[in-house]
Amino acid sequence: MTTAPEPAFSEVIHAPLRLRICGLLRRVDELDFAVIRDALQIDDPRLSKHLKVLTDAGYVALRKESSPARADARRLTWVRLTPAGTAALEAHLAALARIADGALSD
Repeated sequence: MTTAPEPAFSEVIHAPLRLRICGLLRRVDELDFAVIRDALQIDDPRLSKHLKVLTDAGYVALRKESSPARADARRLTWVRLTPAGTAALEAHLAALARIADGALSD
């Protein structure tokens, strides 16, 4: 039986695009950078900026690999939530649920 996480609001995750990135990653092992970019309809630099914030916080990890379909040196970037990122996201969602339920304290 899984226990509900202790609610904890995260300023890092709460930014709208970072919350959406974490939401996309929540139910998958990892996603390609381009898939996230296209799903959010943003450009590469903007996504990179938000991924850096999440990476610096220890919430996401990046993995680069060569693409067998490409003749150039560009590589694919895979993004995944870390265990710390998953815990922080679940705690943040629990905090949002408390706020939505009218709770006044943390």
